Amino acid sequence: MLLEVEDVRVTYGGSVLALDGVSFSVPEGGTVALLGANGAGKSTALRAVTGLLRFHGGQVTAGSIRFAGRSIMRTDAAALVAAGIGQVLEGRRVFADLTVAENLRVGAFPGRARRREREIREELTELFPVLAERSDQPAGLLSGGQQQVLAIARALMSQPRLLLLDEPSLGLAPRVVAEIAQALHAINERGCALLLVEQSTALALRATEHAYLLETGRVRAQAPTAELLADERVRASYLGAPAVLSRAEAVPR
Repeated sequence: MLLEVEDVRVTYGGSVLALDGVSFSVPEGGTVALLGANGAGKSTALRAVTGLLRFHGGQVTAGSIRFAGRSIMRTDAAALVAAGIGQVLEGRRVFADLTVAENLRVGAFPGRARRREREIREELTELFPVLAERSDQPAGLLSGGQQQVLAIARALMSQPRLLLLDEPSLGLAPRVVAEIAQALHAINERGCALLLVEQSTALALRATEHAYLLETGRVRAQAPTAELLADERVRASYLGAPAVLSRAEAVPR
């Protein structure tokens, strides 16, 4: 397994229990979703992997997290990027005053990426043509969907083996969500594993093969994504969406 999270317990402020024995994994080249309603613990699980918990007043108090066979429990966020973990934070977080090209350059800070910066940028502008079209434009002037594309591309500049995405569909129109799903599929085809934290079941179905369902800090179910989301009891009880998503909604893989 590329990423292994086992029996992780997370508290905030030393007393608020956010995750209670959560386990999940992402295989090399795999696509996995963490699903659940607001407050289920999805973003906390992502912060535990990326070393960002301490910036939110949280800490891992039990369990283990391993990436490529090595513990990353006490590894800081910058070192994790250099090790091969990229992240797209919730809300996109592009540098609004920097141009599109400058945002991409920021993402290439690991040494191996800096050496191949021009080549990687060419690959990404082929995948995302809008980046070439808006290269000299300040990122703050892009639409929400374009900013999301830029945030994903910026994370890919570091050449990650695993890309983590926190609610990438948030605030985007269905058409843009479908475009993001196709882009994630193309990224995965190039060998990058994906861990997607989402409340949108539509994007999860389009972009991932396996899913874990979280509720109040615990994993309640796991299965192939389409199978999990076809279970009306799961959707009604934990996701607040009783209607079954059709296979026709999925972008062909």
